[in-house]
Amino acid sequence: MSMFPDAEEARTIARTLVEEQLAACANLVPGAESIYWWKGVIESSSEVMAFFKTTEDQYKNFEARLKELHPYETPEIIALQPTEGLPAYLQWVMANTRS
Repeated sequence: MSMFPDAEEARTIARTLVEEQLAACANLVPGAESIYWWKGVIESSSEVMAFFKTTEDQYKNFEARLKELHPYETPEIIALQPTEGLPAYLQWVMANTRS
């Protein structure tokens, strides 16, 4: 999961990660409001949340590339590991990421 400053930036990076098969899918959720500390000040901004689907084996490559592409100085990159999932969907994710 990661946050982006706008839909265009999120879409461009998501497409790159999917094209490079570092992620099988990206879901973009516009309209998120973030309130956070940054450099000693409380900030507030509208952002786009992106959920990426990748494999455990591909995660480090995915993370490095997302960090490289991301416009933020310190991007939010959080991995959530599913404990359950539809086997056919999980197989689809595996089939659509580089091994």
